[in-house]
Amino acid sequence: MTMQAPRVSLYATLFALCWILTFVINEELVNAAKSKQRTRSVQMRQNSGIISKREDLHDGFSEDTQMDEPGAEEVAEKEKPKGKKKTSEELLAAKAKKAAEKEAKAKKPKPTKKPKPPKPTKKPKPPKPTKKPKPPKPTKKPKALKPTTTPTTRETKPTRKSTMEEEEEKMLLELGWDTLFPTVPPKTEMKKPIGPGHVDEHSKKDTMTPPSVKEHDTDYWDARHDVQEPDLIPKVKEPPKTDDPSIYLPIPEESTTTPRTIAPWYEEYDYSDLAAKKLEEELERARKAKEEKAEKLRKMWEEEEEEKRKQTPPHAEPKKCPPLGMESHRVEDDQILASSMSHHGFSALRGRLNMQNSDDEEDVYGGAWCADTEEKEHWFQVDARREVEFTGVITQGRSSDSHNDFVSSYFVAFSNDSREWTVLHDGYAEWLFYGNVDKDTPVMTEFSYPVVARYMRVLPQSWNGSLCMRIEVLGCPLPTSYPTENDVPPTDDLDYRHHNYKEMRQMMKVINEECPNITRIYNIGKSSQGLKMYAMEISDNPGEHETGEPEFRYTAGLHGNEVLGRELVLLLMQFLCKEYNDDNPRVRRLVEGVRIHLVPSLNPDAYELAFEMGSEMGNWALGHWTEEGYDIFQNFPDLNSVLWGAEDRGWVPRIVPNHHIPMPENFLNGSVAVETKAIISWMERTPFVLGANLQGGEKIVTYPFDMQRPPRVTGSDSRGRQSGFEYHHMNEETWARIQRQNEGALRETADETLFRWLAMTYAHSHLTMTENHRGSCHTDDITGGQGIINRASWKPVVGSMNDFSYLHTNCFEISIFLGCDKFPHESELASEWENNRESLLAFIEQVHRGIKGVVRDVGGNLLANATVSVEGIKHDVKTAATGDYWRLLNPGEYRVTARADGYSSQTRLCIVGYDANATPCSFTLTKSNWARIRQIMSQSGKRPRLVTNTPGNTNNRVSVESAGAATAPQSDRLRRLRLMRMRKMRMEKMRGFTTTTTTTTTTTPPPTTPAMSTTDASWLDLWFELDTAPTQDYNFEYRIDED
Repeated sequence: MTMQAPRVSLYATLFALCWILTFVINEELVNAAKSKQRTRSVQMRQNSGIISKREDLHDGFSEDTQMDEPGAEEVAEKEKPKGKKKTSEELLAAKAKKAAEKEAKAKKPKPTKKPKPPKPTKKPKPPKPTKKPKPPKPTKKPKALKPTTTPTTRETKPTRKSTMEEEEEKMLLELGWDTLFPTVPPKTEMKKPIGPGHVDEHSKKDTMTPPSVKEHDTDYWDARHDVQEPDLIPKVKEPPKTDDPSIYLPIPEESTTTPRTIAPWYEEYDYSDLAAKKLEEELERARKAKEEKAEKLRKMWEEEEEEKRKQTPPHAEPKKCPPLGMESHRVEDDQILASSMSHHGFSALRGRLNMQNSDDEEDVYGGAWCADTEEKEHWFQVDARREVEFTGVITQGRSSDSHNDFVSSYFVAFSNDSREWTVLHDGYAEWLFYGNVDKDTPVMTEFSYPVVARYMRVLPQSWNGSLCMRIEVLGCPLPTSYPTENDVPPTDDLDYRHHNYKEMRQMMKVINEECPNITRIYNIGKSSQGLKMYAMEISDNPGEHETGEPEFRYTAGLHGNEVLGRELVLLLMQFLCKEYNDDNPRVRRLVEGVRIHLVPSLNPDAYELAFEMGSEMGNWALGHWTEEGYDIFQNFPDLNSVLWGAEDRGWVPRIVPNHHIPMPENFLNGSVAVETKAIISWMERTPFVLGANLQGGEKIVTYPFDMQRPPRVTGSDSRGRQSGFEYHHMNEETWARIQRQNEGALRETADETLFRWLAMTYAHSHLTMTENHRGSCHTDDITGGQGIINRASWKPVVGSMNDFSYLHTNCFEISIFLGCDKFPHESELASEWENNRESLLAFIEQVHRGIKGVVRDVGGNLLANATVSVEGIKHDVKTAATGDYWRLLNPGEYRVTARADGYSSQTRLCIVGYDANATPCSFTLTKSNWARIRQIMSQSGKRPRLVTNTPGNTNNRVSVESAGAATAPQSDRLRRLRLMRMRKMRMEKMRGFTTTTTTTTTTTPPPTTPAMSTTDASWLDLWFELDTAPTQDYNFEYRIDED
């Protein structure tokens, strides 16, 4: 047992050693296989590099054979290609050269053709082998390295070369590359160095391959890695290290055979280089063609620029663009912003061009934007809401009667996001623009080139007085921009431009030639400068008044700088003519049923002055008055004072009528404009029924009265104080009405409701007049969103055209203020026509609202100047020369009375409906004895005394009433009058007012005596008038009937 235990342990030890030995052997075999595989891959890479290097070597060697000093030239040729990178053209040339070399190798020309190039006697001289045999000591190294020695000796080179070629051929056969890279014949041995100073190219290039092996496999090692690189300059001239000095012996023989092999290569290189040269020539030709084409294009562009330079003047005019709409309020309030404001009345919203201040300059309606001077930076910003081409700015000072504030210089900045701003530059510095020199005259600044942006800021730099300004911005929409929802495209083919006096006359002639059957041109007079005030009549029978056809008028140009009305009247002429020829039923109904008169300019002298300055450049007052300094609209007789004075005295309608009030004596000989006289004469000879004058500077419609009535003195005690007892017994409505009358805020005509209807017809047919979100042009909205207002409660004037037309003629006339901009730009005329077209037509149609008819006698004769009165309305109208009349009324039932001189009156009930046409209501009057009475009065010169016993005379109320008064005793009559006086005084004290009242005066109260007609007279007038002879009653009644 003791012997067996050591045996078992020995066997185990032997088994373990055997297992370990087996494992080591297997691992060595695996490593050997891997190393063999690596060497084969490295050799394959070397062979591929050798093939390419051999081709380069052939080229270099053939060139070296032609040189006397191969060492220096070889180094230079070797250093040249390494210094620059090959381009695509050079690579193509190299490929072509390789193909040519392959063809040359296949041909193998005989070396005996060109034996001349080298001289064998000259080349063996440079190398002296006897002087440089000292370095053969490294002969020991090949023994240690065995097969892996570097290819530096001639003896080892053939053996390594043979093995390498065999491996190369095998690899090419395996990969199928034998056809692509044919093997080089062993003639390469002839490429040996001629002298000791010559270095073999094959040995140099072969030593360059190990670094590539080292890069791919870090574990691989080869002795060739230790060989110095041949590219280094100091080692180029070193002789090759070799052990066998006999390598220098066969040089003389090889030098004689070398040219024979190189000569064909040199000759074939020239032929193969033709393809590369041809390719280079083609590339050069294409490059030259491209350069010539570019040169031609450059010359053509230069010629075009020169032509443009010749056509364009040296100083190009700035681009002309319309205003964005600061003055016309097309730019909304939320598009305007400023850095600060002095107080609420001078906010950024007040910075619009031609903004007018209110009477109180310290209220919320200032005349400009004024900045807070304590701020360091001041700016005024406008947002266009889209990108536009800004071309200029118009600036103006503050509208004020006591201050002279304006900005004298400023910068302009632009932005697209309102954060980053760019100040306009003139090429040298920030462009400083010069502003105003006074507060009223606008100054336009145009940019030399348009600037595309959304926001624009004006940066004031210097100013006079306070920093206050009003501006307008000029800009054009971009060609690619789309219209906004507020832009109304025109639908009518009309002439949308401004017309001066000659162009206006020519336009009217053209319209007359197009529609000669319905148009007629005439003039109503001349201006102070001799310019005719032309008018155009549009009717189915122009030139004559037709019975039953009403007359209508539109007038414009009362103020020369308010030109929008002038252009709208011209556009209306074109529209009516064009649509009538196109058989528009609505226009035909208007032309055939109404005699329309259109006057585009009542103040032609002032218009020429405003037209010369142009749009936006005339101030608020330039061209407003005539050449003589008159405001035509306020240059008419003041008939309001005559009427109100007569009403206060109780003379209406006994002495002073409530219509057709005569003008004061010598009025036309006084201070009256020539244009006003012509207009009055035109209004008197034409029986107009309805009319409107078109003005500007505001967007509103006003109706009479235009003049404020002086406040009346209410009932008071002896000290002038109001009695509390009277206010105590008044209801709220009466008290409010009295307060309004005392304050003069409401001055109503007898046809107040009708005037409001006419004004609302135009305002509500207008597309934008009732939009009150922006307020009025210069203040907040004063119309309550209706667009209409009584002129006396807004801006009262004395002697207006509207009041004169209402009190002196049958015409009901209103004023239409078309817009905030008095002189809008030409580009805005199309949209303004679209806004006003329906309103202009609808207002003409209102001439048929009410009643119409004729007044004739029993014999059928038409009665001229007959009076037609409506019960409850203290305003009468008269018949025309043809006996016809028109009375504008709202729908309802009316008692209408017709009176004529020498005829008895007649009363009818007329009903006005909602139809488009007027209600016919004619009268036939019978003659009375008033003609005989006048004859007797003219013969005797005395007033006739009527006899009481004439009961058959029932048609004359005056005879009955006078007879009743004569029968009563004089004392009883006076007593009754005193009682009436006391009763009336008590009633007036209880009611608290002493306004003109309607009283019924009667004579003795027998039941058979009818009541007297109502008169408007105070008790004092009745007391003194009735206290006289009874014939005074006759005079009163006579004057009433004679109206």
